[in-house]
Amino acid sequence: MKRFFAWAAAATIIISLTSCGGKNIEVERIWDNGYSAFPSIVEFNGRYYVSCREAKSHIFDENGKADGKARILVSRNGRRWKSAALLEKPGTDLRDPKLSVTPDGRLMVTMGGSVFEDKECVSYFPQVAFSSDGKTFTDPSPVNFDENITDNKEWIWRVTWHGGTGYGVTYGQHFALVKTTDGVNYTLVKELGLDRTNFPGESTIRFGADGRMYMMVRCDSGDCLGRWGWSDAPYTDWTWKDMDFHLGGPDFILLGDKVVAGSRYHFPGGKCRTMVLTGNLEGDFEERYLMPSGGDTSYPGFIDMGKELWMVYYSCHETAEGGSHGTIYDFDPNAKGAPKASIYLARIPKSML
Repeated sequence: MKRFFAWAAAATIIISLTSCGGKNIEVERIWDNGYSAFPSIVEFNGRYYVSCREAKSHIFDENGKADGKARILVSRNGRRWKSAALLEKPGTDLRDPKLSVTPDGRLMVTMGGSVFEDKECVSYFPQVAFSSDGKTFTDPSPVNFDENITDNKEWIWRVTWHGGTGYGVTYGQHFALVKTTDGVNYTLVKELGLDRTNFPGESTIRFGADGRMYMMVRCDSGDCLGRWGWSDAPYTDWTWKDMDFHLGGPDFILLGDKVVAGSRYHFPGGKCRTMVLTGNLEGDFEERYLMPSGGDTSYPGFIDMGKELWMVYYSCHETAEGGSHGTIYDFDPNAKGAPKASIYLARIPKSML
């Protein structure tokens, strides 16, 4: 993998790269309320929506409880953001809310729903909520799987719609491609053939102009390398390629034959940053830009704005390196101040990619 990237040390406001025709990447903090993390972005009814998990820390609060909520932000122009909704479910930690627009024109929020007892996760199951106007949302409720998937530890991390059908990967007891036509009821397409000892998990799906499905998969055990895969309809015969790096919260967007991706990027010594990469449809990638970021960070989301790509992500770098005052999973009541993570929006000129 080729390496050439620019580093910007400050999150406000401009990354200036004279080697790229004088163009700039603009990065703005758009939401800052406690521990805001795991965002996504979509356009809906002429406005822009960003979702994120909002809580006291990456998982647990000062009382050892995990009770994350899904915050939905809205903006007319991407400059001024306000809250549109706050979704919650008592006794359930709502995590990684991902936005999409259904074929019948509703805004859909897909979330993980984790239940903890004494800091042990006893179950997690996909939850979904809908809105017809971007203001009023249904209560988060569990999805339904067909008889092939009956476990209480499953997670559909993101849903991508194509030709009236939504596709996602459920992981946990399974690692499988599933599909839906209504966002609620899911049927099995294919148990994917990746080695389960590598713990494949968070997966993003996108489609080429010819209908080919591409998938980027995070693996957290074994070699910990990401996986890149592709398949033609009906998406049951897959080709896989090992990537050169460990993914975290991966997303990507297709610009013709070019792939623009974002991920948590791991450096020696345990340091993490949010990285933008470019690549091709065969899964060869090169590092391009390190975004202003540090500590617990990443989980980007992309939207094509014509001459620009907008990318949302989260980071702790403006509060403390590491960002969560100890481990990224716990709230340390003895630390000075509460852990904090913020949501950022980067505007990347396509001429720089």
